[in-house]
Amino acid sequence: MASGSCVKDDPGLVMEDEVEKEEMASAFLPALGRLAICGGTHGNELSGVYLVQEMERQRKEKGDGAWPIPVTTVLSNPRAVKECRRYIDTDMNRCFSRAMLSSPITDSSPYELQHAQELNNLLGPKESGDAIDMICDLHNTTSNMGLTLIHYTSSDWVTLHICKYLQARASQVCLNKLHTVNQTKITKVPVRVLVLDFQISDAYNLESVSKHGITIEVGPQPHGVVRADIYFIMKEAVDMTIDWIHKFNSGTVFEGGDMEAFKFIKSIDYPRDPETRTLTAAINPQLQDRDFCLLKRGDPLFLSFSGETVKYEEEEPLHPFFINECAYYEKGIAFHLAKRLVLTIPTVQVQKH
Repeated sequence: MASGSCVKDDPGLVMEDEVEKEEMASAFLPALGRLAICGGTHGNELSGVYLVQEMERQRKEKGDGAWPIPVTTVLSNPRAVKECRRYIDTDMNRCFSRAMLSSPITDSSPYELQHAQELNNLLGPKESGDAIDMICDLHNTTSNMGLTLIHYTSSDWVTLHICKYLQARASQVCLNKLHTVNQTKITKVPVRVLVLDFQISDAYNLESVSKHGITIEVGPQPHGVVRADIYFIMKEAVDMTIDWIHKFNSGTVFEGGDMEAFKFIKSIDYPRDPETRTLTAAINPQLQDRDFCLLKRGDPLFLSFSGETVKYEEEEPLHPFFINECAYYEKGIAFHLAKRLVLTIPTVQVQKH
């Protein structure tokens, strides 16, 4: 993996003349020969489930020529998909750290841990030269996050360039694949990049098994439901990712520069009763559906069930995301907080043999 990008903290809106420009040499990187599209890691997030099934149908119809690069499709958690549940025993998208993948399997091991190790054998092994070049893991959220591209590190230039490519073409995310007489374009959706900055050994999500990887998160969509607009946003993101890889492998030079990203800082729980641990407040209506807004001291966070407002008390302005995500109630998370960054990445092109 290439060395890291330049990172500039940006808690507010940084103007162009405030960003110090740094010259970076061009990077010549290996071609990406194998891509895996994974859906159903969470079995009730249905856009990815149906997109993988549609891609499998296209493969049967068109053969290996369905896409300009080799693509493997994987239904990641088939038992959970069959039952339309997030998971059977445990959250599989927390099972791909080095420690979890190397843990002994017994008859009492959670199904998802067993299957995570099977997926690691299929798509990895993680942290090895034999790992698949790239995984796109497809997810939905009940939060109003638009199209969010999540990666565990800010030092992978291939993944960051794909994110930059999608950001630049966000205005072309549309519903024109319906092939109706009156094709309708969806309005622009926000395309945001979120970096978690984990060590690869600690990264616990499926996309970390590959040499490069990305989680494509699209919302809002209720779990157990598929919405056409959300589905086609996800499909367009996958199509653009395939397009970028094909162009990169064919010799296209992708210019470097600055790109906006958000870095995970910490998680915030709901207010709770100290004895029973039951919730005593919900997300404040003034915050609901405002993922990635800038929170400042005194802004409303929660509205208690007795009608009192709980305010943001942090000194540093930060950006909330995954606000009121349904699946995070069990994890004790009302939302995460992130810091806005400007990443500077180099020009990249494929290595010539």
